[in-house]
This record gives sequence, structure tokens and C-alpha cells, in this order.
Amino acid sequence: DHTGAQRSLADYRGKVVSLFFGYTQCPDICPTNLLTMAEVMRQLGQDAERVQVLFVTVDPERDSQELLAQYVPAFDARFMGLRGELPATEAVAKEFRVFYQKQGDTKGQAYTVDHSTGTYVFDPQGRLRLYVRHAEKPEVIAADFRKLLAGQ
Repeated sequence: DHTGAQRSLADYRGKVVSLFFGYTQCPDICPTNLLTMAEVMRQLGQDAERVQVLFVTVDPERDSQELLAQYVPAFDARFMGLRGELPATEAVAKEFRVFYQKQGDTKGQAYTVDHSTGTYVFDPQGRLRLYVRHAEKPEVIAADFRKLLAGQ
């Protein structure tokens, strides 16, 4: 994670977990997703303490632990940025069937990354329950999270 600790989904058992794959230099999708999740947390009030938002970088070459530690919590201090070396990133992306591919100046640092835009949501028992499409309204997501927190 962005503090240097090794993490797995089991670390968040007992919470609803929102898992999104992106990168810090994304011009639109990623910051929009994180802003939406920050609004979801605000709408949840005290229940937000039982939710963990995870942002997994698909660009570990540029997204260092330090950069993730600055970027991700800027949206909400409870959010956690995750990164692995390239082989680990590839393995996790494959496991979740996440598409990502560098575009543009792939030999330099001025590239962009096309990537999947949905969010995976796990219930407090660690079961995958939802796939939230990009641009879903915060109130819809918050309502879904409340149901998962209530055991539905």
C-alpha cells in the first residue's frame, strides 16, 4: 500500500471494499472515480468507517509509493493506494480481468494508459458482489453500500 505495508483483500474483512484500477496521471476517469467515492463516503456518514476504498495503480513504473501516498488520500484520508511491481500488477489485472495498455510515447514518460473503468465491490465477508460502472451517481453507490453493510 502507499505506506509500504503488504496488503490483501483479507486485511479489510468486515468492511465493504471498493476496488478501482487506474493511475495517478489519468486526466479524467480516475480523478472522477475518486471524487465520486469521496462523495459516497460523505453520504454514508458514520457508516463510511466500515468502507475501504482501494485504488490499484496499473502504472507502477510512474506511480511510486510516495506519489500514491500524496495522490490517493488527497481525495479522502481513508482511501488507500496500492501498487506492485510490474509482474504483480499484471497478475492482479489478469485475475480481475482488467484491461490496461500504454498509449502514445511508450518509450518515454509522456504516455497515457487506456484502462477498464468499473469498480469492484466486495461485501464485508470478502465476496465480490457488485461491479459499478463508471459515472454511476454517488447516491446510487451509497445506497448499494448501505445494503451490503446491512448484510443484504
